[in-house]
Amino acid sequence: MNAVHIAVGVFAIAVNSVAGLWGAWCWHRADAGRWFWRLLRTGQASVVLPAADGGLLVALGHKLSNLHLLYGLLPILVSLIGESLRVSSAQMILDARGIESARAVGELEAVEQRRIVVAIIQREVGVMALAALVIVVLLARAAGTA
Repeated sequence: MNAVHIAVGVFAIAVNSVAGLWGAWCWHRADAGRWFWRLLRTGQASVVLPAADGGLLVALGHKLSNLHLLYGLLPILVSLIGESLRVSSAQMILDARGIESARAVGELEAVEQRRIVVAIIQREVGVMALAALVIVVLLARAAGTA
């Protein structure tokens, strides 16, 4: 059972590493393709696996350090916070430019509309790539405290 916990933890670190690095590249290019979002969602789902497996290990009587538990559960929280920030990205961009709503963006020139859309995409990708990299650090730290 311990080998399974290690395997799912390594998988979660690997997928989130790729998602974070690919996301950093996408952020740099101000472009988010489908592959980034697929990797990111896989990475987010993968943080649940070691947490669930760790809960099973604890239920079966294995002793895990408090730090290991903390570092193993924090990635779920980071993922939720990242999603919350991603959802508010568009409104933050609009507020920074003094635009009242998405409907008002439609009244702008096409070039300005494009700039706003690119800024929103870049903000969303940046937030989520950073969240994935923070998750990697937390999971690596969890592995170090095992």
